[in-house]
Amino acid sequence: MSDDTRTTARRGPVAPAGPPAIDGAVAEGLQRDIAFLDELLAGAAGSGETEQHSASDRDVAAALGLFEDMRTALDRLEAQVVIEARRRGMEWREIARHQGMKSSQASSQRYQRLVTRLEEIRQGIR
Repeated sequence: MSDDTRTTARRGPVAPAGPPAIDGAVAEGLQRDIAFLDELLAGAAGSGETEQHSASDRDVAAALGLFEDMRTALDRLEAQVVIEARRRGMEWREIARHQGMKSSQASSQRYQRLVTRLEEIRQGIR
């Protein structure tokens, strides 16, 4: 483990930029987006060759536009959960295990990448 990782593990995670989703607005937005995608795909899967697709090209285009915002929302939620886990005293190795990772270093590095990505988005770099 590098010295940087050990220092980060002792200090704890740095909070991502932007306001926390105290009222659950981020999760609610994700739920709406998922419901829209589910409806769109259920309609496409249920239609045969002779039936008309219930989803318009505009609906498909709108669905494609959702993914980047959904990734950002999920990244923000994941970072907030990691912050909460660390606040409650969870060690990086335990967080890693719950994330399906094999090392505390991998989990810590993932968190740092999330925070960096969110900060770049906030600053308009991405």
